[in-house]
Amino acid sequence: MSDRIWTRHSGMAALCFGILGAAIYALMITVTLAHLKAVSHQVPFDMRPFGYGPKSAAALIEGLGIEGGRYYLSHQMPLDTAYPALLALTLISLMRWFRQNMPTPWLVRVGIILSISAALCDYVENIGIVAMVLSWPDLPTPLVYASSVATVAKSILTTAAVMIAIVIGTMAARYRIRRAS
Repeated sequence: MSDRIWTRHSGMAALCFGILGAAIYALMITVTLAHLKAVSHQVPFDMRPFGYGPKSAAALIEGLGIEGGRYYLSHQMPLDTAYPALLALTLISLMRWFRQNMPTPWLVRVGIILSISAALCDYVENIGIVAMVLSWPDLPTPLVYASSVATVAKSILTTAAVMIAIVIGTMAARYRIRRAS
C-alpha cells in the first residue's frame, strides 16, 4: 500500500482501532480488573504503574485464591492480549494521519517506535503475570522483578507514546493553520 493511501486511511483506522480499544479498556476497568480487586482486596498487577515487589505480588496472588487466579487467566488475560495491539495501532494510525500535515515526519517515527515498544512491554508483563499465577505458591523472585520491570516500562513507554501523539497532533494543527493563512 502506498504511503499516500495509507495516510489517507489512517484517520479511519485510528477511529476504528480506538473505538475497539476503548471498549476493551472500559470492559477491563469496570468488569475484570474491578472483579480481581474485589476478590483479592489488592490492586491487580495491570494497574500498578510503579511496579511491585515479591511481597505485594504474593499478597495479590494469595488474595485471589485458586478461583481468582483462574479468573485472571480466563477473563482478564484474553482482553489484555487484544488491548496492547489495539492501543499501539490506534496511536500509530493517529500519528500517521497527523503526519500528512507536518513538514518533517521524524517525530512520527519516534512515536511509532514508542507505541510498538509499549505494546511489547505489555505483552512481556502479561507473560509474567500468567507465569506468576501459574507458579503460585512457589513464586520465583526473579520472575516478580522481571514482570514488575515490564510493568514500569510499559507505563513509561505508553505515557511517552500518548504524549508524542498529542504533540504531533498539536504540531499538525498549527502547521495546517499556518498553511491556510
